[in-house]
Parts: sequence; C-alpha cells; structure tokens
Amino acid sequence: MKPVVLVVEDETSLMTMLRYNLEKEGYRVTEAGDGEEAITVAAETPPDAVILDWMLPRMSGVEVCRQLRRRPETRNVPIIMLTARSEEADKVRGLNVGADDYMTKPFSMVELLARVRALLRRAKPSQAKGQLSFSDIVMDLDAHRVSRGGKYVHLGPTEFRLLQYLMERPGTVFSREELLNGVWGPDIYVEPRTVDVHIRRLRKALNETESMDVIRTVRAAGYALDATNDQAA
Repeated sequence: MKPVVLVVEDETSLMTMLRYNLEKEGYRVTEAGDGEEAITVAAETPPDAVILDWMLPRMSGVEVCRQLRRRPETRNVPIIMLTARSEEADKVRGLNVGADDYMTKPFSMVELLARVRALLRRAKPSQAKGQLSFSDIVMDLDAHRVSRGGKYVHLGPTEFRLLQYLMERPGTVFSREELLNGVWGPDIYVEPRTVDVHIRRLRKALNETESMDVIRTVRAAGYALDATNDQAA
C-alpha cells in the first residue's frame, strides 16, 4: 500500500506542485483547501503524514494541528508545517502544538520530500524490518547484515544506512542533498562532499569480491543503484 500524504494548502499552484512531486515519489495524495476540510479528509482517509500550511481559510494550520493531535487515529501522524513566517516564536508555537517539522516558504521541494521520507521512517520503524535485495546483494535489516554473492560484506553504520536508502528505491538518482537529508537527517550539518567519501567506502566494500559496480555516478546529479552500471568511482 502506498503511504497516504494529506496536503492542506489553499494556494492552487502550490497544491498542484506538491501533488505532482509527491505522487512522483510514490505517495498517494489527499487534499484539503481549508482547515475544516482538512479535519474531514483526515477522518475519512487517515494519512500517514500531513503537509500543513499555517495560513488557511476557516481554521488556521495551528488549530488543525492541535485537533489532529487530539484524535486517536491521527495522534502520532507526522506533520510538517509550511509557512511564510520565519520568526523563531512562530516556529516554536508550531512545534509546541504538535508539528514534527517546520519549513519556511519558499522552500526546496527536494528538501521537503527528504523530510517526508525521514519522518515516515521514524514514525513506522517496523516497516524497515525484513530484507532488501538488489542484484546479488542481500540486506538483512533485522540482523543488520549485508551479503553479496553469498559472502558477508562489512559496512560501517553510515555505509549501511546509505546502502539501505539506495536499495529502498533502486534506479532512482539521488542528489547529494537528498542523501544528506535522508541518511544523516535534516537537522545535522554535513558537507555535501562527505557523501562522496562514504559512497567510495561503500563501493570498495561491495566490490571487494565482485567486479560489477552497482552504484552509478550521474555527473552533476548524484548517485543511483543500477545493476547495468559498469562505471567506476
């Protein structure tokens, strides 16, 4: 089942852009154009995450957030608030009523999508259990163990998380910024070139016993997991 993301936004153009990008990422999107509609839509189709504008007709985003937190079915749903307000007091107020994250308009769509992914992973860690596989690589998430061609691959914690992130969406090209937000988290400052260092380490570990490099470098774009790749670092 696709995760459901409820977008509460009264700007039609921004709503259209959010829907397009979220659906492109594989989410099912429900919409509400005002605060009261948001409460109704959330009750009819409980979301897995909410992107909530601060300034809304009929009921403010802050009040919507407060009401969603009072309802058992949405009490623990991750909420990201979008607002033109940049004052620290407003950010604190949004977080105090139950928002999990806060982004000021105009915002980066890439960063917003990365934050949605990160919040969903934290909200439902049990979904990360089990096993991932790609080509001849098998990742056992319960045992925290990786093998390639049946042989154990030793990975450090960061390389393990990086590989998991890539294996969850094989073939997708991720920019350095997306990998930083998805693997390290949006609240941790790390130089973008740090990603290159860990990609090199991951490549070295995966290719120690196999000649085919499954990590593809896309110049000026980022990295992807690709079984047809024959490109070196």
